[in-house]
Amino acid sequence: MSYPFEKFHHICIAVRSIEEKVKYFESIGIGPWKEYPPLTQYTELDVPGMEGFMGLRYVEALVGDVEIQLVQPCDEYDSPQKRFLEEHGEGVYHIGFVVDDVNDGEKVCEERGMKTFSRGRRPDQSGFNYFDTQDEAGVIMLIRKTHHE
Repeated sequence: MSYPFEKFHHICIAVRSIEEKVKYFESIGIGPWKEYPPLTQYTELDVPGMEGFMGLRYVEALVGDVEIQLVQPCDEYDSPQKRFLEEHGEGVYHIGFVVDDVNDGEKVCEERGMKTFSRGRRPDQSGFNYFDTQDEAGVIMLIRKTHHE
């Protein structure tokens, strides 16, 4: 019954300045950090505000088996991440779980009453779904299938 939330993958923190946060995290021993692949790799997108989505910048670092992501929204365009920063300040924006089939995971979540508010797929059908769970879970939940080069 825990599917698709069986494998915790990452925590994503919304920040105003990736450079400042990376510098801090590295000073306490968390890193190295790498840029997330370009968001243009998604060929199928249903996101609130395409410009805002494309303007997001992500970096990631592994801590054991868990990834920490930092996301910095662009100033020019609206996005859920930008609104989160404006309303809550910096902090955990979402938690992510990895699944073998993101389309199947999406179906299961929606059957349980979870509403997708942002989704993307690559040509190989890897990708993500963000669910509107802030009020119920205290955090946005995401499922994803990672892309293998």
